[in-house]
Amino acid sequence: MLEGNDTLMHSRTAYEEALSVLSSLIVNRRRCDKSGDRFELMFEYVKMLDLEEPMRRMKVIHVAGTKGKGSTCTFTESILRSCGFHTGLFTSPHLIDIRERFRLDGVNISEEKFLTYFWWCYNKLKERTNEQVDVAILEVGLGGTFDATNVVQEPLVCGIASLGYDHMEILGNTLAEIASEKAGIFKRGAPAFTVFQPDEAMHVLRDKASQLDVQLTVVPSLDPELLHGRKLGLEGEHQYLNAGLAIALSSTWLHRAGHSKLSYMEQSRSLPEKFIEGLTSASFDGRAQIVADRYIGIESPEGLVFYLDGAHSPESMEVCARWFSAAIRHNQRGMLSHQSEDKSTSDNDEARKKSVQVLLFNCMTARDPQLLLPPLIKTCANNGVHFKKALFVPNTSVFNKVGSHSLAEANGQVDLSWQFHVRRVWQNTIQRDKGSDSKAEVVGKSCENSTVFSSLPMAIKWLRDSVLQQNRSIRLQVLVTGSLHLVGDVLKLIK
Repeated sequence: MLEGNDTLMHSRTAYEEALSVLSSLIVNRRRCDKSGDRFELMFEYVKMLDLEEPMRRMKVIHVAGTKGKGSTCTFTESILRSCGFHTGLFTSPHLIDIRERFRLDGVNISEEKFLTYFWWCYNKLKERTNEQVDVAILEVGLGGTFDATNVVQEPLVCGIASLGYDHMEILGNTLAEIASEKAGIFKRGAPAFTVFQPDEAMHVLRDKASQLDVQLTVVPSLDPELLHGRKLGLEGEHQYLNAGLAIALSSTWLHRAGHSKLSYMEQSRSLPEKFIEGLTSASFDGRAQIVADRYIGIESPEGLVFYLDGAHSPESMEVCARWFSAAIRHNQRGMLSHQSEDKSTSDNDEARKKSVQVLLFNCMTARDPQLLLPPLIKTCANNGVHFKKALFVPNTSVFNKVGSHSLAEANGQVDLSWQFHVRRVWQNTIQRDKGSDSKAEVVGKSCENSTVFSSLPMAIKWLRDSVLQQNRSIRLQVLVTGSLHLVGDVLKLIK
């Protein structure tokens, strides 16, 4: 273990050692213990680190929800940073590097700062940190009531993003139970905002707010006209809902923190330029993200394109499918435009390529693929998008490790039983949607329209080889979804 001045070592070895120690603290996959016993330990840790008073001084925006809370936090941070404030943003999970969870002024915390703060906490030092921010935006990891971020007792404003069915084994089997857990971040004296929710969930949110005398306001989606022709920094129609929530959170924080002149008043119908700048410049990897595979070659950058979205609930899968379908249509219109303009032979060759949609999928065993895959398939089909092939892979990352050593070792002993189960669900759903009473026989690792790979790198290699073997005459558009862990693993490999 590193101690004393050794904690300031800046080498990659020092960083990896810190990640190894951090990984050793991850002893149980289960989170959000409803007994509250483990959550109470957070307050003990705060006392041990002498952070009670510094935390009371923090001007916090606290955001929970099933889907969209990370995007809402990202928009909020970007708005307030554009307004000139020193921002701190916490989101989870990370995709590639744990430092993604901690952003200062929009940039991941440096390895040096991570080492300093980690070892300071780990060794329970009593000295103060010197990193101060004007505003801290905290995304709840899971639930709300017993999430680690709920150690903050005096936020300036709270937000609840869209609610849906996820983590039901922990949060409950009904929207009412889930909403009750999310509303656990409400604090007396702190106004709260949410978006339009199903009646079952909204009733619980209003009841919880009333019990604490919290003013709860439902905010509408952002009117695109307020952006004056510019686009949100995060893709997808659903982001206008998250942007509307972010505007309300930012405006309320500005008002309560003594910066009313920078705030936005809804009745003005004119969004401040700094708000527009923040909304249009926001970025968040792994959410409606499009990345061309550079491995295929610079002369054919669109030969293999990954469409990445960490959707992992039935509702978010439908949203993901709508975004993917719209992105495909936009791409096809672009290709047709190239062809009609007849700019050059290379442009026309690109336009004449056959576009093929492929699904790269995995979900955690705690989730039910029978709830996730049907809305994805149906929504895509309703928008004219049909997957030629579906690839199923195990996760590369393992839940109890962080850093590069978190990658599972590839060997011949990989248990693929879950991936075969997910593929059977896929096949049965496809057959049912085709109106066939007979189910396709699914044996071995591969059949005509689906394949199970024993590792993600093998699946990526297959995709690349498919483009190269057909002399780049096809354009593979690969939707990667079902798990943020999978999205992060793909980004590791293609970036």
